[in-house]
Amino acid sequence: MRFENVVLESIDYALAPIRCSSDEIEERLEPLYTRLRLPTGRLELMTGIRERRFWPPGTLASTASAEAGKAVLKKTSIDRGQIDLLIHSAVCRDRLEPATAAYVHQQLELGSHTQFLDVSNACLGFLNAMVLAAGLIESGQIRSALIVAGENGGPLVDRTIERLLEKEWTRNEIKPFFANLTIGSGAVAAILTDRSLAKDGAALLGGAAEAATQHNRLCEGDTSGADALEMLTDSEELLLAGVALAKRTWNGFKEKLGWSEQTADRIICHQVGSIHRLKLFETLGLDLEKDFSTFPLFGNIGSVSLPFTLARAAEENLIQKGDKIALLGIGSGLSSMMLAVEW
Repeated sequence: MRFENVVLESIDYALAPIRCSSDEIEERLEPLYTRLRLPTGRLELMTGIRERRFWPPGTLASTASAEAGKAVLKKTSIDRGQIDLLIHSAVCRDRLEPATAAYVHQQLELGSHTQFLDVSNACLGFLNAMVLAAGLIESGQIRSALIVAGENGGPLVDRTIERLLEKEWTRNEIKPFFANLTIGSGAVAAILTDRSLAKDGAALLGGAAEAATQHNRLCEGDTSGADALEMLTDSEELLLAGVALAKRTWNGFKEKLGWSEQTADRIICHQVGSIHRLKLFETLGLDLEKDFSTFPLFGNIGSVSLPFTLARAAEENLIQKGDKIALLGIGSGLSSMMLAVEW
């Protein structure tokens, strides 16, 4: 895919206020750790995640998304009356019907002409929404889109701890629950426009996508009663399959864009953990010095992770005007999407 007329005009985020360290999670799991003789510090050691953040209990996905939406609307030069499309792209949703975007639309006081819809594809949803909006902008159907995502990982972590303390699991039996303890919360929002509307911003150049749905059982999540979530992950197989898929996607990305391993000035990946980071960069032949990571302090925030990390990198002046940025996304299912941006 290639785009000639699409600009990432602005991007911003909202931080969940409650910090939760990996040490705190292990303290809650002390009976399990003692019985299985697990060393404390294991969670941070294996993932590189020192802490993550959670929203207050009862926070809805729409509320989180709207917080990020308000932040980006304050930042942008685009008037909210010019927003033609709103997409809510998180894993978390308020309910099955109506679209969570309907609640965000109301909270942001967008115009009655602004279309709204949900797009959900595990951790890849935000990038999928960017491509859908970019296609509509490129074709002239719309001139601007607001994309939001609000993830609430607190209920998943709480439910996982409850499950792990419910019975006497073996070391092998607890493995599918481990990835749940890396999940955090947060929200992000971005505005895409055509060039004629943007006074500033980054050019969305294009990208590539690949699927490997033979691996759709490696990470599965669902609701488990009121406000409870459950997820089971084969972390080892998911890493291997995910990196193999990323390699194929990267090869297609280079061909589409005419890039090489040296082209990008900054590389932003989906934030899983330290092992995934090292394996991905090694497999793709990329320079770790070009990476910027947020997982040590924020964990894996699902669909929010990659765009949130991009926003943080820009905020910390780690991206300069003219820089070429590779956005490397992946989501359970499996699917991968990589996008190129010129700041």
